Amino acid sequence: MSFNALLVEKDDEGKTSASVQSIDQTSLPEADVLVDVEYSTVNYKDGLCIGPGGGLVRDYPHVPGIDLAGTVAKSSSSQYSQGDKVVLTGWRVGEAWWGGYSQKARVKSEWLVPLPDGITTRQAMAVGTAGVTAMLAVMALEDHGLKPGNGPVLVTGAAGGVGSVAVAILNNLGYEVAAVTGRPEASDYLKSLGATSIVAREDINETVKRPLEAESWAACIDAVGGDMLARVLGQLKYGASVASVGLAGGAQLSATVLPFLLRGVSILGIDSVMQPFDNRLRAWQNLTKALPMEKLEAMISEATLSELPELGKQILKGQVRGRVVVDVNA
Repeated sequence: MSFNALLVEKDDEGKTSASVQSIDQTSLPEADVLVDVEYSTVNYKDGLCIGPGGGLVRDYPHVPGIDLAGTVAKSSSSQYSQGDKVVLTGWRVGEAWWGGYSQKARVKSEWLVPLPDGITTRQAMAVGTAGVTAMLAVMALEDHGLKPGNGPVLVTGAAGGVGSVAVAILNNLGYEVAAVTGRPEASDYLKSLGATSIVAREDINETVKRPLEAESWAACIDAVGGDMLARVLGQLKYGASVASVGLAGGAQLSATVLPFLLRGVSILGIDSVMQPFDNRLRAWQNLTKALPMEKLEAMISEATLSELPELGKQILKGQVRGRVVVDVNA
C-alpha cells in the first residue's frame, strides 16, 4: 500500500532536495506501532532536516517531521490499540528516525503519549514540540519559585513557536509578560496573546557591558541564547531563573558568573526531546488547562506537504510566526 511523504534525498555532491513522493509501507522503519498520521507541524529543527540536515540527519533518503498526531492503525504493544488517538514529540523522530511528514509512520510505543482529553489532533500539532517546550519551561520556573506577582516575565523570540505559546500560557496563569521581538509588525499579535509590553530586540541583544544591571525580570523564557541570554542574566531579579529553550541567536554564552554569585540566579536547561514519559504527560495535561484554545487558534497557519520545502527555508530565516499545522492528507 502506497502513501505520500516528504522525502529528503542527498546527491553525490552532498546537496539535499525535498519533494513529495509516493512510498510503500515496507519502506518504513520497523517498530511496534503504525500510526495513520493526521497532522504534523513545523519547528526550527524541521527546517534543518528538510534542508541541509544541520548534522541531525545521518542517513538518506529521509522523512522529516519531529512531531505527529494521528490514530493507531496497527499495534503489537499492550499500551495502544487500533483506533487510539496518539501524539508524538521528540525522541529524535524526524532526525534519526523517519518522522511525521508522511501519511503513515511506524514508531516505538514508548515514544507516544495518549492524546489528552479535550483537544483534537490538529490542536495537538498546533501545540507540538514548541508548545510542550514552552509548558516545560513554565513548569520549571514555577518549580523554582516563580509566582504571579513576582514581577514581569521576559520571553525572548516571542513571535516564534515556543515564544508565542509561552506568552499565552503565562498570561493565562496571571503573569505580566514582556515579549522580545525583532519584528515591530508582530507587536499587535503578541499583545493579542497576552503580552503586557513589547521589548525591541535591539534594546537587549548586545554583548554584556556590565555584569549586573538593574533588577528587571522575575524570570525569563529564552529561545535565543548567545548575547541576548548573557545580557538577560545581569537583569534578573535576586533568586530569579531563566529557562533556556533555544539558540536562535547562537550557542556561545559570553557572560560572567557574577549574576549567579551575587544574585543567586539560575539557568534551567529545558530539553523536550528525551523528556521522561511522566513529565511529558504532565506537560500535556497542564497544557489543556493553561493554554486557552482560542489563543492557540490565533497562532495557527496551515500548510500541506508540498509547501514544506519553502516553509523549511523560511523558519531558518526567522520568517515563520506562531504555529504551522501541516495537514499531511491535504
